[in-house]
Amino acid sequence: MIASVRGTLLVKSPTEVVLDVQGVGYGVSIPLSTYERLGELHTTVTLYTYLHVREDSLQLFGFATEEERALFKLLISVSGIGPKMAQGIISGISVQDLKSHIVVGNIGALTTIPGVGRKLGERLVVELREKIGKLDLGPPSTAAPRDEQATIRSEALLALTSLGYSRPAAEQALRSALAESNGIRLTVEQLIKSALRHAAK
Repeated sequence: MIASVRGTLLVKSPTEVVLDVQGVGYGVSIPLSTYERLGELHTTVTLYTYLHVREDSLQLFGFATEEERALFKLLISVSGIGPKMAQGIISGISVQDLKSHIVVGNIGALTTIPGVGRKLGERLVVELREKIGKLDLGPPSTAAPRDEQATIRSEALLALTSLGYSRPAAEQALRSALAESNGIRLTVEQLIKSALRHAAK
């Protein structure tokens, strides 16, 4: 198992990074919570990783903290949740809020997460309530604002299409999210989360 990778950040997007580890480029899928903690390009980055093995492929998922990785592993242990869906769930809600909703059994709040219906929300509570209550996920992080709205929109569009939405559906969701913001400048993470809510309607 590849437990972690440490290397130079060559490429970063809201859903994937490429790290140069002694001349080898590792493509690593990441959630938004990790993306917002990354430094600038060409800086050294350490990610805690999970290697998903299938018959026809190997996919590496990376996280800024061990707690994020632990939450991801809990999510994929639930029937019906694969690694891509787990990545999407973590991208659609803060890990602190997700833990809180599961611990208190707030099914209604869980169903607001893109891709989570009532049955899946109930499974999350039944299967993870006891396990997730033991995770210390720490305080919420504050995302730094982006200067260029065009860049934010472009990165958000890339993230949505990487999560499986068609380009037209992703663009429509982004337009709805931007209209809802009433001109307030959003971070990449905020824009994607808002767009995911619209895309799920």
